[in-house]
Amino acid sequence: MRYSSMLLHYLRASGRIPWKLQWPCAVGWFCEAMAMARRQHITIFTTASLPWMTGTAVNPLFRAAYLAKAGDWEVTLVVPWLSKGDQMLVYPNKMKFSGPAEQEGYVWRWLEERTGPLPRFNIIFYPGKFSTEKRSILPVGDITETISDEKADIAVLEEPEHLTWYHHGRRWKKKFRKVIGVVHTNYLEYVKREKNGYIQAFLLKHINSWVTDIYCHKVIRLSGATQEVPRSVICNVHGVNPKFIEIGKLKHQQISQREQSFFKGAYYIGKMVWSKGYTELLHLLQKHQKELSGLKMELYGSGEDSDEVKASAEKLNLDVRVYPGRDHADSIFHDYKVFINPSTTDVVCTTTAEALAMGKIVICANHPSNEFFKRFPNCHMYSTEKEFVRLTMKALSEEPIPLTEELRHELSWEAATERFVRVAEIAPATPAKQHPSTSQRFMYINPDELKKNMEEASAFFHNTISGFEAARCVFGAIPNSLQPDEQQCKELGWRPQGL
Repeated sequence: MRYSSMLLHYLRASGRIPWKLQWPCAVGWFCEAMAMARRQHITIFTTASLPWMTGTAVNPLFRAAYLAKAGDWEVTLVVPWLSKGDQMLVYPNKMKFSGPAEQEGYVWRWLEERTGPLPRFNIIFYPGKFSTEKRSILPVGDITETISDEKADIAVLEEPEHLTWYHHGRRWKKKFRKVIGVVHTNYLEYVKREKNGYIQAFLLKHINSWVTDIYCHKVIRLSGATQEVPRSVICNVHGVNPKFIEIGKLKHQQISQREQSFFKGAYYIGKMVWSKGYTELLHLLQKHQKELSGLKMELYGSGEDSDEVKASAEKLNLDVRVYPGRDHADSIFHDYKVFINPSTTDVVCTTTAEALAMGKIVICANHPSNEFFKRFPNCHMYSTEKEFVRLTMKALSEEPIPLTEELRHELSWEAATERFVRVAEIAPATPAKQHPSTSQRFMYINPDELKKNMEEASAFFHNTISGFEAARCVFGAIPNSLQPDEQQCKELGWRPQGL
């Protein structure tokens, strides 16, 4: 705006613009500047919401908060609404909400307790249902309808494959100018552990690649542990709750004053299901009990396999104790020195990042999911079982290295937001110039147009089959999830379909 005004003033003074054209030029420049000044809308769609303490509830919430804090966009977070029956299955301590407004209030309180006051953004709900088979929430109906066309600038699909497996309705790329997918989950690794897992994984791999290709302009994979999909880039765009960084600063201060800062030994925290690292951990502890004699370790978690994990731990000749899950920021964890995490099913383990932010030593597998953490001196990776034993015993006998300010910043949500804006290519910028059309060349076939037409045909085919109830159920959709039912419409304040 400033440079346009200066140029106009110069051209007027020099007489290079006829007076009768000066006013139209000024209006043109003004309109262009106003269009540039309008802040774009970013809408973040995700597959879970607090109080379910899962990565796809927590990380998109922080992403929305810190994008709003950056101030360059209008931000909306779109989360699933569950009816009370599903709330009882998903939320801890049988927590229930009578309506979206009550749940939104809970989300805001939880966020502000961890970040302090932040610029407000919009939170809206779409209808969802919980799949006990998949242990996840699936959208009901066309969730693109939650956003008006006037605000459909940029969409961020947290778990794009999950949000589009059964999508039936407006095509995402038609509704939004740009669609960015963020892959959170290593679905193939989970599926491989099931019956006929490798056959299921083969099919799922191609389905994931297909739906992300037709619905996303670009996909961000948090690590190399995720499936490769078209137009994807690897970048960790997650940070940690600011509370963990504050805990780490306090520990750093204690160490610099030569105070004892870590009183406890080793621990692990994670959802207590075998696939979340407990299989690998208990195997290592059982096989190397003699070499690890003297190790004291606590496991914290709640989940479907809690009783089995506890029974297996009790059979060990080591002092391994099992406790219910807690918030990782709880003061009970502050004084542990070593965090042991052998999980290889995570994409980027949030608890590993939190432990490093708190100044702890981390023992983890040399695996693509942990690539981001290699730069941290307190992160020790093992490739063999013998190396696991050696690194664990060494960590228990030494003190952590204090984090530098640069490395501490790398773990923050401010840094994660900077990385996201960069790789998603959504920084506010001038509109791209239109290139001359090549359609006038005789018999010229534009490869981009050909690819676009093929993609649209593929999207049409997906939309068609996802509209048949029988086909949806064959591929694992929840029955009767093409449209929200009357109860969901009532709870959300929507008009029931057909009325």
